[in-house]
Amino acid sequence: MYTIRELFLTLQGEGAQTGMRAVFLRFAGCNLWSGREADRATATCTFCDTDFVGTGGPGGGKFADAATLAAAVAATWGPSPAHRLVVCTGGEPLLQLDAPLIDALHAHGFRIAVETNGTIAAPAGIDWLCVSPKAGSTTVQRAGHELKLVFPQPALPPEAVETWRFDHYFLQPMDSPHQAANIQAAIAYILDHPQWRLSLQTHKVTGIA
Repeated sequence: MYTIRELFLTLQGEGAQTGMRAVFLRFAGCNLWSGREADRATATCTFCDTDFVGTGGPGGGKFADAATLAAAVAATWGPSPAHRLVVCTGGEPLLQLDAPLIDALHAHGFRIAVETNGTIAAPAGIDWLCVSPKAGSTTVQRAGHELKLVFPQPALPPEAVETWRFDHYFLQPMDSPHQAANIQAAIAYILDHPQWRLSLQTHKVTGIA
């Protein structure tokens, strides 16, 4: 059984694959915050900007098995067989994403991208792994394709993660009342540390889901 908050077709809004057509498969639940505002202040991750509670989003629901969920992802993409990309996100997708679902999605021709907080080791077969570590948690997944650090996190500066094994390193300014200052701080840091690149949440700029 898979519990899905929402399932929809959009463009990837951030990171190395910004602008790509993708099916977003948002799993319900997270291990760093309940998703309820009453618990935010005491959560490990206090700045999440995503609703991942329940199954009430577009395309959301409970799916009995991997074949049923993969078929729903394929139907959401449509008939075109080329460049199929599914982004598994959350919440924390690795609480639910498993080998049967990976195999079923691959059988429908999808390249599988995952956005995880890194506290759970990733299963084999993921085609693009993006880790976004959170201060106060224990990151066990320290290798992948893309490291995307929400910035600033005073207890988790970029220097603490820059030796992890990733192909791409992004700073993503934290979405908060101080966002403009966060963007400028990220730009200043990257100008002094060219290992890093800037990731902006373009889906919010363009108004897409």
